[in-house]
Amino acid sequence: MNPSFTLSALIAQSAQQLDAAHTAGNLSFGHGTTNAADEAAWLVLWKLGLPLDTDVSDEVHDLELPATQVASVQAFIEHRIASRKPAAYLTQEAWLQGVSFYIDERAIVPRSLIAEVLAEGSIDPWLDPNTTRVLDLCTGNGSLGILAALAFPDITVQGLDLSKDALDVAQINIERHGLEGRMTLAESDGLAKADGVFDLILCNPPYVNAQSMSELPAEFKAEPALALAGGDDGMDFIRQMLCDAPAHMSEHAVLVLEIGHERDYFEAAFPNLDVVWLSTSAGDDQVLLLTRQAIVEGANTK
Repeated sequence: MNPSFTLSALIAQSAQQLDAAHTAGNLSFGHGTTNAADEAAWLVLWKLGLPLDTDVSDEVHDLELPATQVASVQAFIEHRIASRKPAAYLTQEAWLQGVSFYIDERAIVPRSLIAEVLAEGSIDPWLDPNTTRVLDLCTGNGSLGILAALAFPDITVQGLDLSKDALDVAQINIERHGLEGRMTLAESDGLAKADGVFDLILCNPPYVNAQSMSELPAEFKAEPALALAGGDDGMDFIRQMLCDAPAHMSEHAVLVLEIGHERDYFEAAFPNLDVVWLSTSAGDDQVLLLTRQAIVEGANTK
């Protein structure tokens, strides 16, 4: 017979299982959580159909659970460990800056640090007061474009992606947030289908270098490689994008670009760029801002 469990005890047991798997090198976080305790709470509450902000320390909620629910949760945690699927794919939900997005295996799990600079307004001083058009390049599930639309009520957004599957997920999120009239999508290789010129370009491109791609944990390899792999030095997509971008930028437009842990490769590829590095929770070297003028003057490679 299974022992009885309260909600808090079941979360604690789940956290211990996840932590043990992580310590053994058989589990990786990074798709919505960074540790076993947070992921356990997320998965247990979701599986039980409880709000994710449930206060499990409150005795009103911390009641003994039926054995069937306990068994269901335990099997779910075991599936997370055995399958190595990101938790967000299992729950089909992810959050950026507290905003909920639908997600499945057709698109990369949204986690871009660009969401932080949008929410914190750190790019606002660089934006022209008349900014009305935003491009979300490599839109994935549409989250950055949607966050931009929510942050700036007067703008319209175009989302571009090479993956039709990802665009199908993005359309779900556009409709989920009621932005059908303000955000459009197009299947595009880079900027090929960009509709005119834009005042702000947001881009979280494939930038992982080949060596790092080969070493990614299984959870990251469960995501579409198209959204991650950036070639030998991670800069393949970015090289072409910087060549093409000025033609799609208004005079005072800016480009906000995420490059993850690839700053050394970026600076080696583009030594003449006048870059503004933006602060994020992951440091000051993962998201950058470029004016149109800076791109025109310095985007040539070695």
